[in-house]
Amino acid sequence: MNKQDFSKRKLIAATNPSSPIAEQFKTLRAGIHFSSVDKDYQTILVTSPEPESGKSTVSANLAICYAKQGKKTLLIDADMRKPTSHRTFGIHYNVGLSHLLADSGIELEDVCHQTEIDNLMVLTSGALVPNPNELLASKKMEQLIQQFAEQFDQIIIDTPPILASSDALVLTPYVEGAIVVLRSEKTLKDRAKTAVKLLQKTHVPIIGTVLNRVKNHSNSYYYYQ
Repeated sequence: MNKQDFSKRKLIAATNPSSPIAEQFKTLRAGIHFSSVDKDYQTILVTSPEPESGKSTVSANLAICYAKQGKKTLLIDADMRKPTSHRTFGIHYNVGLSHLLADSGIELEDVCHQTEIDNLMVLTSGALVPNPNELLASKKMEQLIQQFAEQFDQIIIDTPPILASSDALVLTPYVEGAIVVLRSEKTLKDRAKTAVKLLQKTHVPIIGTVLNRVKNHSNSYYYYQ
């Protein structure tokens, strides 16, 4: 499978919007909407207990669903340890979030990339840095998210796995809700519970969980609970 085919497979909400899997992402978006009482969750953090759970795929497709709904959407790749958005969307990622946080001279418009999907922009992680946790916990990160909230209708933040680092946890004060992605037959129940408890300690609302790769006939589905 070449890189282009791989990206198409990951962005199924764009390439095959009528497919059962794409419909599950639309259901996830609708579930988020109906779970909010007073207002929509404008800034959403997506994480998982451990690597290879599918959180980045969920982040990308959820962002696509919001964009296709007509919302001006920004997908932020805040996984500075194992970034993926540049490959998924075919973006050169040398300049990205890490540069914005470390260099006050870089403008937002220089690092936010318009994708082939209307209303969807992507901010890649930028160059790998030795101190991602410090950058993400900085006042500058809080200010950036506030700026983005003024410019975009919806912000989806793809973060590292909770049990691998505390990067996701330090971002919780800046977001309005969190989604936890679990992989069927891979994520152990105890690890899932530990991840959820860590999030609960930050008092960020956990909007729900996505159970990834649940087998149903010949397809793998994503479910919102």
